[in-house]
Amino acid sequence: MSTVAVSEEKYTAATEEETCFHCGLPVPPGSTFHSHVLGEDRPMCCPGCQAVADAIVENGMEDYYRHRTEHGVRPADNMSRMLEELSVFDRPEMQKSFVANREGDTREASLILEGIVCSACVWLTERHVRQLPGVISFSVNFSTHRAQVSWDNRQIKLSEILHAIAAIGYRAHPYDPNRQDRVFKRERHLLMQRLAVAGLVYLQVMMISLSLYFGDYLGINDQLRYFFWWMSLILSTPIVLYSGQAFFKPAWRDLKQKQVGMDLPVSLSIILAYAGSAWAVVTNSGHIYFDSVTMFIALLLGGRLLELSARHKAGEMSESLTRLVPAVAHRIEPDGSVLAIPAFDLVEGDRVLIRPGDAVPADGVVYEGESSVNAAMLTGESVPESKYPGAELVAGTINTESPLVMTVRKVGQDTLVSSIVRLIDRAQSQKPKISELADRFARKFVFALLGITVVITAIWLWIDPSKAFWVAVAILAITCPCSISLATPSAIAVAVGRMTRSGVLVTRGYALEGLAHATHVVFDKTGTLTDGQLAVQRIEPMSSFSADELLLWSGSLEQQTEHSVGRAIVVAAKRKGDLLPVTEVKNHPGRGMTGVVLGHGVTVGNQRLFDELGIAAHIDFSASADLQVLIAIDGQLAGVVHLSDTIRADAKAALDEIVSLGLKPIILSGDHEARVAQMAKSLGVELAEGGLLPAEKLARVEQLQSQGAVVLMVGDGINDAPVLAQAQVSMAMGGGTVIARHSSDIVLINDQLKQIPFSLRYSRRVMANIKENLGWSVV
Repeated sequence: MSTVAVSEEKYTAATEEETCFHCGLPVPPGSTFHSHVLGEDRPMCCPGCQAVADAIVENGMEDYYRHRTEHGVRPADNMSRMLEELSVFDRPEMQKSFVANREGDTREASLILEGIVCSACVWLTERHVRQLPGVISFSVNFSTHRAQVSWDNRQIKLSEILHAIAAIGYRAHPYDPNRQDRVFKRERHLLMQRLAVAGLVYLQVMMISLSLYFGDYLGINDQLRYFFWWMSLILSTPIVLYSGQAFFKPAWRDLKQKQVGMDLPVSLSIILAYAGSAWAVVTNSGHIYFDSVTMFIALLLGGRLLELSARHKAGEMSESLTRLVPAVAHRIEPDGSVLAIPAFDLVEGDRVLIRPGDAVPADGVVYEGESSVNAAMLTGESVPESKYPGAELVAGTINTESPLVMTVRKVGQDTLVSSIVRLIDRAQSQKPKISELADRFARKFVFALLGITVVITAIWLWIDPSKAFWVAVAILAITCPCSISLATPSAIAVAVGRMTRSGVLVTRGYALEGLAHATHVVFDKTGTLTDGQLAVQRIEPMSSFSADELLLWSGSLEQQTEHSVGRAIVVAAKRKGDLLPVTEVKNHPGRGMTGVVLGHGVTVGNQRLFDELGIAAHIDFSASADLQVLIAIDGQLAGVVHLSDTIRADAKAALDEIVSLGLKPIILSGDHEARVAQMAKSLGVELAEGGLLPAEKLARVEQLQSQGAVVLMVGDGINDAPVLAQAQVSMAMGGGTVIARHSSDIVLINDQLKQIPFSLRYSRRVMANIKENLGWSVV
């Protein structure tokens, strides 16, 4: 990960005296290319120098600039020399942190694209890159501007792919959370500046326009009207020339690539309306549309700012997931000493010390020690897993009890955490395009609008040529596709506010359309249909001791543990009375505890602990859906504690209502199959599967979608993140993991399942309102 902190949004344009910090040649006046090197923003002459400087700094080789004796080679102004500079990304040491090796010479990487503004940009880059020889797949997620690319390293290099993207006007670089954040801040700063100018000018122009409107009815002096016209022209010029660039630049790029996007008719409307109004002012004839021009620019920039913020939020989930893996690992050297090193420097076969409370830095197996590992952030399951020599460890999980020594098996992009990140990115980029109805209609309307404008203008050229231009300007200003685009947000804004007040947070606008057409609702079990906390269900005595006595004695022994199973027993025991004093307490990590209560030896733990201590307790629990804890007193089996995760109180009612709405509920869980089957039976759910890995859940949802299903996924754990991203629309419990919330389109703030059928009903009403709004917009 990069450790460079750059404030790119504050960088000013280059002056004539500056030279490129990388190659030493003059920087063209007005250039904004720069990199943060040795604590300062350094000017760069071109994108090639900037890319190389960024790569050098972000890969820990910044000392190159301190010790060099001459400047680096300057890339020529043509694209072929930029390719030479981008070849730095082909080096294995550079690719170690962001490229995953697949079968043979296949490589896979995640990229960030700069310059993407609409779906046409996505289509253009995908089509352009996919036709390159050696590119296996290339998909762009418009929401996050992230691209997933896989290629055959024998046929094409990563630098050639980056060069091909640059050749069509976009900039791509390897995904890095810090760099992505800098790009976001730079884009937001520029957009906020343009919006501030547009907003202030728009208010002034509207004040003048109101005076002119009243003057048309109440009477106004011609000289005063002409003065107001000139004031409107002067005020509108900066908003068009500065704020309007947000639309003009993408439109010009689309034209160069022979594409038509939403920015083209918007730009055409603004330019013609402004030019026609300016001509009217200069000639003192015709009509002015400065109020319409400034209003369109201000409102559309506001929408762009909201879209940018939503896109940034959508991209945070992968960043949060990668941060589960610690940056530092404690490697055991051959002489037995422990050395702190960057986690990405680990290699297969290294032995690593994992202290209690530390996160596991790589995938591997336990070499020495016994403990319990909390994988709740990854699996969503509440029960820590016992780990002993030979047991597998997953990067990002937390060691909770005793020190462990692990042998590294997989690092970096080959770990399970990285594979989940790629699953999320793949699912998002392949998400079925249930795009907003307004956007789909507006794109078709663009061509119809341009055609109608040409036809009507031609007719007026024949009827009265002096009015033809003004007729064309009026048509473009009045029928600008912005009016259609703004019809949908008005309905969505009201719907989002209403749902938020009801405890349903909508994070992505298209979710409402997906909800309205959903046919299947897929649930995770733990933390979704259950409350995610273990609780004692019953005590099964197997001796003369009563159930209450066994609970009180076992709870007294467990009061010093932090294990979730022990805490659940303690909570239940406290309801029966005050806990008893305990002596000679001994913790057996991953197996249980022993101690003395009221002069009696008490053992609480699993079958492994009882076998080690020679306590006879061979009971077959394979058919049981509960979690069992054995209790022995004075070396004799005394009873069994049965624990389970409790079903949410509103689960059955919510599922029944979902069925009444015509949807089919399904349970897909990573929990034990017997527990999943028992829950499905109690809730009346016909289709349920347990013991599924994240990739298997994803495959089940993809299978449903291939059969034409529109899937709503409800989950709460990181293992749900890929399938949450794959589903046409997704919900996360408010109390679930951060990654699940970031992966979802909707968050149930209060963890109330009854809000699911409410959301389904309400989304259908919203879509009906949107269609109605669109109809009125066209009229």
